[in-house]
Amino acid sequence: MYKTMVTLGIIVGIIILGLVTVISVYNGIVSKHETIAAKWAQVDNQLQRRNDLIPNLVNTVKGYAAHEKTVFENITNARSQWAKANTIEEKVQAAKATDAALARLLLVVENYPDLKASTNFLALQDELAGTENRIAVERMRYNEAVKDYNISVRTFPGNIIAGSCGYKVATEYFKSEEKAKTVPEVKF
Repeated sequence: MYKTMVTLGIIVGIIILGLVTVISVYNGIVSKHETIAAKWAQVDNQLQRRNDLIPNLVNTVKGYAAHEKTVFENITNARSQWAKANTIEEKVQAAKATDAALARLLLVVENYPDLKASTNFLALQDELAGTENRIAVERMRYNEAVKDYNISVRTFPGNIIAGSCGYKVATEYFKSEEKAKTVPEVKF
């Protein structure tokens, strides 16, 4: 009778330990999944901030560079892509389009020395640079959260628990585009 009770106690202990492990791993996966959503919200917030600044920057530049119509149209199109984007993937693509449009705008600015001396433009450019830095930081934090989550759902025992509960690997990382890796040419 004593051996049976000890054996039963050990079995119950192993079952409880297994349940605690499963619950702990599941709660960790849920927490990391929510962290991804929170980090994306911060990226989204900073991208929206940038899109709110762009009309002021464009209007300042327009006064100096009225004939650069296509640059302004590209920026407007990129902003409307952002407004229409609903999913993270669509917003990532819209953000990339905005990055490219802003790069072209800054090239136009190089041709207008008076514009570069304008205090309004300098303030907007400084604000935009600060926003771009915030976006870079938030993108990095988002990518770290995605990596942490992916590790949890791809390693044992998380992969079994995640798979049985419907959690999948998060696939969308922010990556720099190939053209961003080339060194820009600066001429004075």
